[in-house]
Amino acid sequence: MISRRQFIISAGTLAFMGLSRSTFGKVPFLDVSEHLSAYGPLVTDPNKLLDLPAGFSYQVLSKLGDKMDDGFTVPDKADGMGCIALDDERVALVRNHELKPTDLAKADVSLQTHKTSFAYDTSAQGVALPGGTSHIIYNLKTGKKEQEYLSLTGTIRNCAGGITPWGSWLTCEETVLTKADGFNQDHGYIFEIPANAKGLVNPEPLKAMGRFNHEAAAVDPTTGIVYLTEDKGDSLFYRFIPNEYGKLSKGGKLQAMMIKAQPQFDTRNWVTGVMPLQHNMAVEWVDLAQPESPKDDLRIRGHKQGAALFARGEGIHWGEKELYFCCTNGGQKQLGQVMKYQPSAFEGTDKEHLAPGHVQLFVESTDKSLFNFGDNLTVAPNGHLIVCEDQYTDVVDNHLRGVTPSGDVYNFARLTAQTELAGACFSADGNTLFVNVYSPTKTLAITGPWQSFKG
Repeated sequence: MISRRQFIISAGTLAFMGLSRSTFGKVPFLDVSEHLSAYGPLVTDPNKLLDLPAGFSYQVLSKLGDKMDDGFTVPDKADGMGCIALDDERVALVRNHELKPTDLAKADVSLQTHKTSFAYDTSAQGVALPGGTSHIIYNLKTGKKEQEYLSLTGTIRNCAGGITPWGSWLTCEETVLTKADGFNQDHGYIFEIPANAKGLVNPEPLKAMGRFNHEAAAVDPTTGIVYLTEDKGDSLFYRFIPNEYGKLSKGGKLQAMMIKAQPQFDTRNWVTGVMPLQHNMAVEWVDLAQPESPKDDLRIRGHKQGAALFARGEGIHWGEKELYFCCTNGGQKQLGQVMKYQPSAFEGTDKEHLAPGHVQLFVESTDKSLFNFGDNLTVAPNGHLIVCEDQYTDVVDNHLRGVTPSGDVYNFARLTAQTELAGACFSADGNTLFVNVYSPTKTLAITGPWQSFKG
C-alpha cells in the first residue's frame, strides 16, 4: 500500500491530509508527516465570527431580522445557496431556509401572519409554512447588496439544492411529511426558482424527480441530467433524465446508481473497507417506478433492485466533466466521505453500456480534526473543493475545508459561532465566495488572494 500523509490540525492551524491510492479492499490509513503550505495560517477574527488566512476578509451582506425590500424580515436557518449571474455585474444569491412548521411560532411577526396564494402549503390557520427561499441581488462591481426578498414560501426544511445551466435554482425539501400528517399538501419535492424572479414564485413541485428526503442537486450542463442526493443513513444516489433539456416540469426518468456486477454494494465502509480509496468503479443505473413514493420506500425498493447504499448523501456540485458529493457520516470512523462521479460519454443513452460512468471514494476521513461531517460543498475556480462542516456534537468546531484535485485536505476557514457554515458558492468570476452562517442567519461574501495557493 502506498503511504499517505496527515498533519493534525489544531485550532487556527493550516494543514493537509494527503490522500492517494490504497490497495483494493483495504481501509485507507493515515500517518503523521510533513506540514504542507497553502493559503497560510488562520488569523483570529476580532469580531469572533470567521477566522480566515491573511489577506482574506468577509462582508456581512444579510442577517436574521433585517428588513427586506418586500416588507418581510430575513428568515432563520440559511442553508444551501446558489450564485447565478443576472448580467455582467449582478448576481442572484438564492438562499434556502431550512424551517419546519414548528418554527412558525418563533418566526418574525410578518411571517406569522403571512397569508398568500403563492404559498405551497399553509398551517391550519392559513398561514404560509415558513420554509422556502430568499433572493439577494448583489453587485460584484460595487460590492453592495441591491435587493433582498422572499422567492418561495410554504415549503418544509429547504435544505440544499443546486443551480441549473439555464439560470435557476433547484431547492430541495428534506422531509417526507404528507397530508396524513395534517398538512394540505404532500412534501418531499424539488421546486425550481428562476434567478430573475422578482418576488414570490408560483410553487410547482417537480414530482417526477421523486419524493424523498432530498438534499442537493447538480446538473450536467451538456446533457441536462440532474444528479440527486438523499439525506438518510441508507440513502441512494439518483439521477433524473429529463424528457426535454431544461424543462424539468415536463417529466423524465428517475434512476438509482448501482455498482456494475456488484448489486446492493455498500459504499459506507462502516464495517469493512469494501470501497477502496480513489479507485474507479463502473456503474449502472436502475429504473425507479412510482417516484412520488407514497410509502417513502423509494430507497428501499431501489436497493432491492441492486442500487448501492450511501451514508447520508449531502451537498453535490458539478465540476469539470465530473461531480462531487459528500456523505456526511461515511467511513469506518463515520466522520465523512467525499465521492466523485465521472459520467459516461453516452450518459443516459442506450449506448451507455459501451463506456459506463465511474464512481470513486475520493476522500474518507479518519480524524475529526481534519475533516468532520462534510455537508454542503462547491467547486472553486481552481478546481479545489470547498466543503462546509456540519457537526452534531453539543459543542461544534466547524470549518470550511479545502480539498485539492489530488485529494489533499486543508483548512481554509474556522467558524467561531456555535452553528454550521452552509451554502458555499462562488461568483462566476471566481473572486467572491459566498457562504451562510446557518443560525442566527448571516450571509457572507469572502474575498481575497484566491490565486496565491502554495500547495
